[in-house]
Amino acid sequence: MTFDRTLKIAPSILSADFADFGAEIRAIEAQGADWIHVDVMDGHFVPNLTFGPAMCAAIRPHIKTVMDVHLMIAPVDPYIDAFASAGADIITAHAEAGPHIHRTLQAIRGAGCKAGVALNPGTPAETVAPLLDMIDLVCVMTVNPGFGGQKFIHTCLDKVRALRALIGDREIHIEIDGGVDPSTAPLVIDAGADVLVAGSAVFRGGSVADPAPYGANIRAIRAAAGT
Repeated sequence: MTFDRTLKIAPSILSADFADFGAEIRAIEAQGADWIHVDVMDGHFVPNLTFGPAMCAAIRPHIKTVMDVHLMIAPVDPYIDAFASAGADIITAHAEAGPHIHRTLQAIRGAGCKAGVALNPGTPAETVAPLLDMIDLVCVMTVNPGFGGQKFIHTCLDKVRALRALIGDREIHIEIDGGVDPSTAPLVIDAGADVLVAGSAVFRGGSVADPAPYGANIRAIRAAAGT
């Protein structure tokens, strides 16, 4: 992966048709998705249960872009190698998921993946200050993790601005996850984000049989963000 700060749209397959992930992924990539975001939830760290490494391995052959795996699980470390082996390009762990985030990030990079750290809405930007030389991405949760379709928490915009200042010229993406749509995209881009995770805002109105709305939704987010 070559680093650049141009806007990336990363549809979350949490909003796709679970019975047809391969076709859904091919459809959203053909309609302009830059990355594919995979929300892994364990029913413990967050109140929902979604996917594991086997599913990631099954969809990997269908992904031609970037497989962006967001681990909303605790503990994290025992599963890093499995998700890396499943083909993750980026593995993001939550700062709140365990006591040794440095060890987790070292393990992710040691497994050959780009390393991300995610921050819940109540976690301050300064949490990542000691981690800046160990990460490739900061994922700012703009909803409380665990469910799709929640409303954007506007107070997180100050956190994005603070992260943008902390990161400076380092090659670190700022990713926004939660409540992204054409109304919130310009706010987070203006604050300094460059990767937008969108679930229902991308998949709404479309299907594998009729994927054109996916493209229209992606273009609407890009246009709102000014790109």
